[in-house]
Amino acid sequence: MPPPLPETEPDLFADYARLPGVADELFDSDGRMRPVWQRFVQRFARLSPDEVAARFERGNQYLRDAGVYYRQYSGDPLAERDWPLSHLPVILHDSEWARICAGLAQRADLLEQVVADLYGPGRLVAGGHLPASLVAASPQWLRPMVGVEPSGGHYLHLVAFEIGRSPDGSWLVLGDRLQAPSGAGFALENRMATGRIFPERFPRAYIHRLAGFFAEFKAAMTGLAASGGDPAARAAILTPGPSNDTYYEHTYIARYLGLMLLEGEDLLVEDAQAKVRTIEGPQPVGVLWRRIDAAFADPLELDADSQIGTPGLVEAVRAGNLALVNALGSGVLEMRAMMAFLPRIAEVLTGRPLAMPNIATWWCGGAAERAYVRDNADKMLIGPALSSDLPFDVTARTAPGGRFAGGVEGDPGAWIDAHGADLVAQEAVALSTTPAWVTEPGGALAEGRIRPRPMTIRVFAARTPQGWRFMKGGYARIGQSGDATALAMQKGGSVADVWIVSDRPVPAVTLRPRKDEPFRRASPGVVPARAADNLFWLGRYVERTEDAIRLIRAYHLRLAATDNPGDALLRRLRAFLGGYGIDVGQPMPVALQQRIGAARVCAAKVRDRFSVDGWAAIVDLDRTAQTTLSKIEPGDDAARAMGVLLRKITGFSGLVQDNMYRFQGWRFLSFGRALERADALTALLHGLVDDEAPEGALDLAVEVADSVITHRRRYSVETSRDTVVDLLALDADNPRSILFQVRAMREQAAALPAAMENGRLAPLSRAIVPIDALLSVTGPERIRLPHLRRLRAQLAGISDLMTAAYLR
Repeated sequence: MPPPLPETEPDLFADYARLPGVADELFDSDGRMRPVWQRFVQRFARLSPDEVAARFERGNQYLRDAGVYYRQYSGDPLAERDWPLSHLPVILHDSEWARICAGLAQRADLLEQVVADLYGPGRLVAGGHLPASLVAASPQWLRPMVGVEPSGGHYLHLVAFEIGRSPDGSWLVLGDRLQAPSGAGFALENRMATGRIFPERFPRAYIHRLAGFFAEFKAAMTGLAASGGDPAARAAILTPGPSNDTYYEHTYIARYLGLMLLEGEDLLVEDAQAKVRTIEGPQPVGVLWRRIDAAFADPLELDADSQIGTPGLVEAVRAGNLALVNALGSGVLEMRAMMAFLPRIAEVLTGRPLAMPNIATWWCGGAAERAYVRDNADKMLIGPALSSDLPFDVTARTAPGGRFAGGVEGDPGAWIDAHGADLVAQEAVALSTTPAWVTEPGGALAEGRIRPRPMTIRVFAARTPQGWRFMKGGYARIGQSGDATALAMQKGGSVADVWIVSDRPVPAVTLRPRKDEPFRRASPGVVPARAADNLFWLGRYVERTEDAIRLIRAYHLRLAATDNPGDALLRRLRAFLGGYGIDVGQPMPVALQQRIGAARVCAAKVRDRFSVDGWAAIVDLDRTAQTTLSKIEPGDDAARAMGVLLRKITGFSGLVQDNMYRFQGWRFLSFGRALERADALTALLHGLVDDEAPEGALDLAVEVADSVITHRRRYSVETSRDTVVDLLALDADNPRSILFQVRAMREQAAALPAAMENGRLAPLSRAIVPIDALLSVTGPERIRLPHLRRLRAQLAGISDLMTAAYLR
């Protein structure tokens, strides 16, 4: 490593000052800049405020373009907040990181022994080292898992630790994350963003990469999947679904590692074997990276009210046919009260103290502990013993500094005496601070200043055949203010990349194949039935929405032209739209918003299967419709608003339909779109091309079908019933015709699995072929209302056949 630069105080850091009584990541206890920070500070400080703002905006733009967000708990299950990146990294030397990892590896092994004992021989409880009442009261201790040995022999495979630096400079464990540790994927995205902000630093600063951690973890999961004895068993991620606050991370990791992303309904258990429902039939699953809380995993043996689990999952685990990362019930180790006993348990089980101590913790179930906590309450944070919240997660049920939070009245001393067994006290530790770029609310990035802010680091470790492997970096939480209780993102905190810096060049680890490896084209993989179902309905909802937008726009254009709501054509169109629940008396009909929302929900459930731009497009469409709701008037204004929505939804259709890889999932999207368009065109002809249709109805039908120019070129005459029916029903070259869409369905159905049965067409294709034949040989004069009604019924039958064949 080059010699350190002179210790100067560059302008951007001139007014940075350590806070009294706390450690600081930039300056040591003697007030000297830590060597690991010096070169970064010297180069960063040369930037002007405008250059700093431009760099930070590059990072923000990457996160927006990549669609990185976290789910914010609110009344809207799809409410999202932009990822709150703190643009300056946290920097540690790899020698210090090695000491951190050594201490946490000991802790990971200890926790493995504890959970194995709790669900095995129970010696810790029998020996009085853990209160039986405390363990039994934990909602994370799962009695059905007692005596169940995990496939592969281990309970814990991926662990995370929240750590913070104490005022004396040593590190403390603030919390163990074992249930379903989150943040590893976000750490990757933080790294990608900071790579845009400081591109010149990575080649020269000897910063360890993160990809090696994921490569080793994926290899370990692949080996674990085969441990059940079925070499065809797959590894997958089990997610609670789009409403989860870290769902983006689930989709990102699934794409990054090439794993299936499954929800509980994707799985079934047959003969104690977990299988994923796919369009090709059930396929075995050997390991699930569980991102769902354990109690919800199986409604048969665990929480009977769970709507997101898989019946029989525990049976598959008990039989040794399914490994879980991590084992069901491991969340019992996360409760705050466990930290009160771990130091003693470490001595009992290993004969050594904890190499990295956890935050001092007292369970208030004993008289001596209650008395001590009561006498020292002003120096502690008191809260629920069974909670897995971290010390800085202050709620109305906690009493920091001996006073209830949130203005709640009461005597904490009496509370402790009355409910001691339900409470735990933890030392109120002043966390170390790190440099953060702070702007005033509503202020510009260029107006920010570097200020010390409290921080913690989440450290990740994965079990491999070679032992615990630690991510050489992590995920830092940065406080919004000097208050350590404002670290959580839900409270306005932010997150930062963690750089582990070496004195010498580090390996350029990547998941890309090595240059000397032979080229291998990867298989697109199987498509879960639920994913196919959502793609099918995404195609339908998007097409249904576009059709509604075109009809509403046509109505308001004519309303503006006639200024007569009683006009015969407008009455006909109102009645036609009313049949779909669309009230054109509302300039932005609620029913239209519901269609857009349904499309977005389907897209959210298959977000790992199409581009970031596609997702951004449908989110933009949804937000535009919502913000336009109360701002438009009937007539020209509403017509212009529909034009904006039309351009946005056709943009989304183009991005997804044209750019998606032509795997089987794309065929379901295309089939759904073709089926919906064929049905919409059939309904349009039925509603506007009958003999009693008012003047202008034929032109309206051609306009709504986006075929005005085509009609002029094709027929060179005014619209007539025959020309309109010929163009919109029977023209095989017109993408806006029924026959064109029927043939598109026929093509996609022929390419789906099991398209043939015993040498004959499967029922789905057999239902499409007669429609194709009839439309191919019928003249427009023979297409009457009964034919159109019958055709709509046939199309509905095709939808049912698709569901029966592939989507259950």
